[in-house]
Amino acid sequence: MRYLVLGLVLGAAAACSRSPDDGNATSGEIQPVVGARTAVVTTRHFEAQVAAIGTVTQRPGHFAALSSPVPTRVARVFVTLGQAVKAGDPLVEFEQQRFDAELQSANVAVDNAQATYDRASRLADEGVGPRKDVELAAAALAQAKATAVTARRDQELSTLRAPLDGVVTVMNAVLGQSTDPTQVLVEVTDPHALDVMLSCTGAQAVAVRGGQSVALFTGQSGTGQQVGTGRVASVGVELDSATSTVPVRVAVTTSTRPLRVGETVMGRIVTGARVNAVGVPVEALVPDGEGYHVFVVDSAGIAHARTVTVGIRGDAYAEVLSGLEPGETVVTHGAYGVTDSARIVRSHP
Repeated sequence: MRYLVLGLVLGAAAACSRSPDDGNATSGEIQPVVGARTAVVTTRHFEAQVAAIGTVTQRPGHFAALSSPVPTRVARVFVTLGQAVKAGDPLVEFEQQRFDAELQSANVAVDNAQATYDRASRLADEGVGPRKDVELAAAALAQAKATAVTARRDQELSTLRAPLDGVVTVMNAVLGQSTDPTQVLVEVTDPHALDVMLSCTGAQAVAVRGGQSVALFTGQSGTGQQVGTGRVASVGVELDSATSTVPVRVAVTTSTRPLRVGETVMGRIVTGARVNAVGVPVEALVPDGEGYHVFVVDSAGIAHARTVTVGIRGDAYAEVLSGLEPGETVVTHGAYGVTDSARIVRSHP
């Protein structure tokens, strides 16, 4: 009897130590996954987007860069940086003596050339002077008049005036400073006509077309505050060899606050849209090689891995081109911890 009891005890201990993988273990046992969340597959509206960093710049034809017409000195400065001006307002005045003297000299030269031409013409008509003198006098008169036009223009530009309504965005003029025509002294910009120059990669630029809508955000990540909207005005035809980007000009149509020339913004261009497309939360997608799979939960709560083809991918939802149907249930939060044929125990956030 003592040996019989000992045998029974040893047999029970051996049975308890047997692993689940032993042949006597029950096969097909399903371990629950606690804490997984699920979502029902629905149809949604998806927009394909291109995101690129850009800089606020002046719109061509809506800003002016002004400099002195000839080497001279600054005599007066009427405006300051950031000041609003109207078309015709004086901005900078140069020393007047040179302009006055050159215009007076040019007018005298025209009078003398006109007198010479008249005399040569009269003598030629009387047969006393050669016709060649008339031609030379005519050429000299034309040159004198051209010089007078230039002097008159320089006289008008001796005081720089705003050519349009806008804001002074550059002011380099200093009282008494020597200037030359190559030096920009003042810039005036229309603050209501600004563009954003986006730098897109070559692959991104392929999808961009004129007229597409653009959302503009602060910063460089696209997660900042939206500051305006616009439309694609033009797409560059040449790749910048230094940056490997294509310039895309966006005309700003609305803004929630004043934009500043030189400010960095992020632009999101809507390049396409799909209506009633199958969509799932992005967190339901599990990388699988170069593609993705999701776990579909059946009516018994069992998860089954299924390969899907992903289309447009947004921040929260992704379009599924194939592999899912609306109404099916997929695992979202916790999908990375799920195995095929696992029993899903739903949890709440």
